[in-house]
Amino acid sequence: MRIALKKLGLTPVKDVAIVQIGGVPERLGALEKGKVQAAMLGVIEGLMAQKKGFNALAAVSQAYQSAGVATTRRFIRESPDIVRRYVKSQIEAVHRIKTDREMGKRVLLKYLGPQDKEVLERRYDYASADDRLPPKQYPTLEGIKNILEPLAETDSKAKAAKPEDFVDIRFIKELDESGFVDDLYKGRKR
Repeated sequence: MRIALKKLGLTPVKDVAIVQIGGVPERLGALEKGKVQAAMLGVIEGLMAQKKGFNALAAVSQAYQSAGVATTRRFIRESPDIVRRYVKSQIEAVHRIKTDREMGKRVLLKYLGPQDKEVLERRYDYASADDRLPPKQYPTLEGIKNILEPLAETDSKAKAAKPEDFVDIRFIKELDESGFVDDLYKGRKR
């Protein structure tokens, strides 16, 4: 929420009251009933809200490292081949999602459940977009910085931390520099 407010040029607490309402369904309900003027929603709920006449104000997914794969430094040190193969499989999976629309939609249906056809189409477009799911799966250092900043206000360890302390890009970098990722996407229109 704080990242979204900053993108809109607003200062949390000073310009906008932030209230805890509950989960996404409760936030959507409060928005529909006029109890709040804005709410953080998931992608599907945001699309549903747009169909009801609400407008999206900001998207924070690119400014926030919202998903990733984590392991210990010890595991990386002791099993680099497993990590390398996993990263390669992740790159291949992303390629498949981005280049096989029907399979991608089937996966969304499997894990997100039945949904309106238009919402499913838009959800696929959102999920497979390069700015949301880039072909080269480098971590978002700016996104990690945006996670650390509010933590740094109360945690000295977060204040001293750098985004680079939390990532190991060597495996994706190897695949990128070898041409593997570019070769997967040859001929794809962007």
